Amino acid sequence: MAWRKEEHRRLSLPWGGSRGSPGSRGWLVNDSWDLWAQLLPDWLQALTPIHRAGYCSFYGECGRNPEVNVSLFPTQVPCLENSPARKLSAVHLATLRRVCPMLEGSRACCSLGQLNALETSLALSRGVLARCPACAHNFAALHCHNICSPDQSLFTNVTRVFARSGIAAGSFAVLEYDGFYQQGFASGAYTSCRNVRLPATGGYAIAAMCGKYGVTLCSPQRWLDFQGDTSNGLAPLRIRFHLIPDGAPGPGDGMKPLGVATAACQSPVEPGGEPCSCQDCPAACPPLPPLPEPPEPFHVGVMDGNLFVACVLFAGLSVTFLAWRGWCWWQRRASKPPAPKPQKKAPERGRKCTEAAQARLGAAFQCWGELVASYPGTVLAVAAAATLGCCSGLAFLELVTDPVELWAAPGSEARQDKAFHDRHFGPFFRTNQVFLTAPGRQGERYHSLLLGERNFSGVLSQPVLLKLLELQERLRDIMVWAPRHKHNVTLVDVCYAPLNPEQPGPSDCCVNSLAQYFQSNRTRLLLTAAQSVAGEHGTVDWRDHFLYCVNSPLSFKDITNLELSCMADYGAPVFPFLAVGGYSGEKYSEAEALILTFSLNNYPRDDPRFEWALLWEKRFLEILQDFQREHAGNLSVAYMAERSLEDEINRTTAEDLPIFAISYLVVFLYIALALANYSSCRHILVDSKMTLGLGGVLVVLCAVGSAMGLCAYMGLPSSLIIVEVLPFLLLAVGADNIFIFVLEFQVRLLRGVGESREQHIGRILGNVAPSMLLCSLSEAVCFFLGALTQMPAVRSFALSAGVAVVLDFLLQISAFVALVALDARRQEVLPWPCGGSVLRREWGGSLTTPCPSLLTPSLDGPAPPQDSYLVQYFEALNQYFMVGVPTFFITTSGYNFSSTAGIDGICSSTGCNNNSLMQKIQYAAEFPNVSYLAIPATSWVDDYLDWLNPTSGCCRIHVFGPKKGQFCPATDSSLSCLLGKCQAGGRPGARPSPTDFDHFLPWFLGDQPTLQCPKGGLGAYNTAVDVGPGGEILGEWWVSLGGLRCLLMPGPTASRFMAYHKPLRNSREFTAALAAARALAANITASMRRVPGTDPSFRVFSYSLPYVFYEQYLSIVGEGLFTLGLCLVPTFAVSCLLLGLELRLGLANLVAVLSVLVGTGGAMALWSIPYNAVALVNLVATVGISVEFTSHITHSFAVSTQPGRLERVKEATVDMGSAVVAGVAMTNLPGIVVLAFARAQLVQIFFFRLNLIVTLLGLVHGLVLLPVLLSYFGAGMGLDQGAGAGVGGTVGDTGG
Repeated sequence: MAWRKEEHRRLSLPWGGSRGSPGSRGWLVNDSWDLWAQLLPDWLQALTPIHRAGYCSFYGECGRNPEVNVSLFPTQVPCLENSPARKLSAVHLATLRRVCPMLEGSRACCSLGQLNALETSLALSRGVLARCPACAHNFAALHCHNICSPDQSLFTNVTRVFARSGIAAGSFAVLEYDGFYQQGFASGAYTSCRNVRLPATGGYAIAAMCGKYGVTLCSPQRWLDFQGDTSNGLAPLRIRFHLIPDGAPGPGDGMKPLGVATAACQSPVEPGGEPCSCQDCPAACPPLPPLPEPPEPFHVGVMDGNLFVACVLFAGLSVTFLAWRGWCWWQRRASKPPAPKPQKKAPERGRKCTEAAQARLGAAFQCWGELVASYPGTVLAVAAAATLGCCSGLAFLELVTDPVELWAAPGSEARQDKAFHDRHFGPFFRTNQVFLTAPGRQGERYHSLLLGERNFSGVLSQPVLLKLLELQERLRDIMVWAPRHKHNVTLVDVCYAPLNPEQPGPSDCCVNSLAQYFQSNRTRLLLTAAQSVAGEHGTVDWRDHFLYCVNSPLSFKDITNLELSCMADYGAPVFPFLAVGGYSGEKYSEAEALILTFSLNNYPRDDPRFEWALLWEKRFLEILQDFQREHAGNLSVAYMAERSLEDEINRTTAEDLPIFAISYLVVFLYIALALANYSSCRHILVDSKMTLGLGGVLVVLCAVGSAMGLCAYMGLPSSLIIVEVLPFLLLAVGADNIFIFVLEFQVRLLRGVGESREQHIGRILGNVAPSMLLCSLSEAVCFFLGALTQMPAVRSFALSAGVAVVLDFLLQISAFVALVALDARRQEVLPWPCGGSVLRREWGGSLTTPCPSLLTPSLDGPAPPQDSYLVQYFEALNQYFMVGVPTFFITTSGYNFSSTAGIDGICSSTGCNNNSLMQKIQYAAEFPNVSYLAIPATSWVDDYLDWLNPTSGCCRIHVFGPKKGQFCPATDSSLSCLLGKCQAGGRPGARPSPTDFDHFLPWFLGDQPTLQCPKGGLGAYNTAVDVGPGGEILGEWWVSLGGLRCLLMPGPTASRFMAYHKPLRNSREFTAALAAARALAANITASMRRVPGTDPSFRVFSYSLPYVFYEQYLSIVGEGLFTLGLCLVPTFAVSCLLLGLELRLGLANLVAVLSVLVGTGGAMALWSIPYNAVALVNLVATVGISVEFTSHITHSFAVSTQPGRLERVKEATVDMGSAVVAGVAMTNLPGIVVLAFARAQLVQIFFFRLNLIVTLLGLVHGLVLLPVLLSYFGAGMGLDQGAGAGVGGTVGDTGG
């Protein structure tokens, strides 16, 4: 025995260490158990000389521990008293039976005061552990035996005391003692508690009970060490636990390690009781069927199966074609020469129909053309008036920019789920987030007294953390003036304050960062303290506190001498994945990024606070831009505000407007220059068609404006996609009509002798308008059928495009023909140096020019700039954020939560169904690669049951005084609350009555969680339950009449349970997560509908913010095939109808367009163009553009008078090919190339890349594939020309 002088006089032993306990203090002379056991008897005489059954080591209360400076729950230490156990009075014994029912007999080693303090202390643990009766029982048994067992001296030995002064002089108070347990007892108690869940976080309760080790590193020894560590803020004195292997000899001198039986979590503690639930006890889970093995990839040998099938299909078609050609050749060789055919042959029925249709349409359009050419001014005036009337509808235009409105149909499941969620729970809060990294900064090796050697990354250094704190405080201090409301907006006005939503203060706002482990206090971040651990002396600082908090974020006090809390200043825990990112496993100290998140409330757009939030976020972005510039040399900052995405879309759209303007200007210049017949370079201005080219472009723009105006009159919304894509589409599908008409007018069908200008124009229109009608009608019907899709953006685009194509055709045969007539009149009065207007009829026609450089834009350009800060943010988000988006499992009305069956169908604690909602979500979270769930759902029902549990001390009522009948929080120590338990007399785990369930629920949702009652629902659940007028969530409204509860009317109430996905990196994973969540929700719905009293219409559905955007991927393949299939129908049907029911021509046209679509799909994969709703819009446009590349040539082939297929193909390709090249390809390409310089990735990927692919593929198919198809399968005889097609005369004449 040795005396030491400190603040108080203490008596201590020189060997006060702990075998295998790295966190113990004192002197450990030898770590050998055998030597220690030999030395022990020499020292046992010091403070606890008697070790026998029926004797105590300490008894009673002797004041506060002078060595504990900070205590979260002040309690007194016991008095040293190695005497027989005391016989208990009736009151004392009754209290013992209530608090420690596992202790038998009428003697104990604890006073009534100690027993009451133990009851209060155990109430704290029961609030967390009561959901598993075996765990709560074993944890209580551990402390009951330590404090009250009548055989206390057998397994405890006091090692340090201090001498009391004053009236208690001469007595000693215990500062430290050793407890000896059998390994089996400790392991059994630990095992029963290891998997107990915290429903509010989805984590484990053991994480808050193992200190610095957390869940992963916790063990029975470390778990007990934390219980006996005074630095945890709860233990009143130091307890050193020694675990002795079962069957090993005890420490000697009559001591026996405690080895009472423990309750297994899968078994009930008492007869008739309930075991722990499956969620808290894996041993209680029924066997699960094994997961099906994922299907093996489709391979044929080492070759990809899909590629193999494609190769076989191609080879089969090639062989079939070659065999057919060989058979035709053999037939020609084997047959006799046919008799000469007559020079004239009556056309077959199909040809008659074609001829009749062409003649009637030509005559009608010729008359119309002569009329327009005769009164061009009048026609232009009428067209202008009609266009102006239609365009006036733009005043009513509703431009939709909300992505939800664009890509999710109002009747879609995701839209309905989102509307339900926002209606009952409000929109999800606004996220403003920063990722801070320190590239190039070297890390360091740190020796922690708590956890040994640890690597700390460069970003986890004190200078960087101080910069983070500086940034956080600058953002917290934002004040911005709102001129409309004459108010200085601060964070308090708009922040999300979960624990004080009504009147938040600056420290109530939800701000998550690593600095919150220090309550955002610079002094605490810089704090250091001297500490000794297991005989090792050193200094602890912010790194030790960080290591402790990431393993135990729910701790109110760490075990270092810093004595700091891990809770954020707004009262909630900061989980590691919200503070740091880019770590492996649980190596948080090696994180590569710091994360700072400000959460704001999300208000309706008509709420003034919505504008306040936007102003605050604008200032947020400005400060981060300044911070980024200030620290550009050593820190990398990636950031985003909730408004950022919309801001960047608007910014890039505004910046790209000049790009689109230049694109249109280039197209206009090309059309103006290419429409002319140049006689010489000196007369370019005379020969050029500037006015005509401008008129052609204006016709297209008028068609676009008129179409959008008409749609606005009809109440159809528009979008930026229509504004950006539709003019290009109309230029592509309309410019070729212009070129065909002008080419015919200037080169092919020259003005005859004695023919007036009006007759000339009418004849030309009669010749080309049927082809124009064929293309325009095909495209219009194509787009109108495409509008049958359910996707809003595709539907509105298809409708607008269909109307625009019709109006463009009407304006072309009226206004543009009038412009041609006026331009012809202008040219007739101007001098022509070369005489006439006859030019050589060559390939290219009017494109032959001595100034080709004007028409050849360069395809080489710089890479488009990627200057948006969001690009860096999303890269950081994918790289560093270690948890996925939250997802909610939402219950609709029609389920009775207050009934016992209803509760058991939801909860996951003891007595709950193994197929309850929470249990199924827990099962799914065990297989994240299949369910895509990483963290199980939080459950307000489970925490509400624990909160109601009479042993928790959470739900209390004032039984007298002015507040009689009102709720009494756990922090209220008023006498009126002492006996006012909400469910007095109820046994632990019993279900509340329906009346109590409804009555106390609002109290639970408004109760702020505290150390005394961590199960309060404010913050975690107050927005998770849509409470009815009477506090019910039953899907029914009840009213009390004369003591009776009567059903009043059904109520649209709901509740939600929040889980977390694992990190989702791409659209495929988001889509798979959505599908898995819906499948799980459907399975839960089926189970809960079997609960008695459940409405058959009740359902559970999953909802997450991204679902509404990724739902399209679940059906976009089928939706796309359906839409494109509908668009292809008129390509075949209209061609057959207007070409005199020529099925072969219709099929050839269809095959060419379909081949363009298939080729575009393949090119999209090769050029990294994702297939989504935007791509589908462009693919619908692709059908229309492809028709322009094919239908004109098909029509020209059909009306050709050449004798054989080859001759007709040549004529059609030469005559119409030049117009297709000039009017479609060359009209598109200059504008498309300009789009390569656009800043918006949407424009670069879906407009530049996709339109370039479509134009090039359409050109190749229209000029190469289609002529080949026509040469083999087209009709072999032209109109009015039956002779000249002998057998074998041309390659294309056979096989037809």
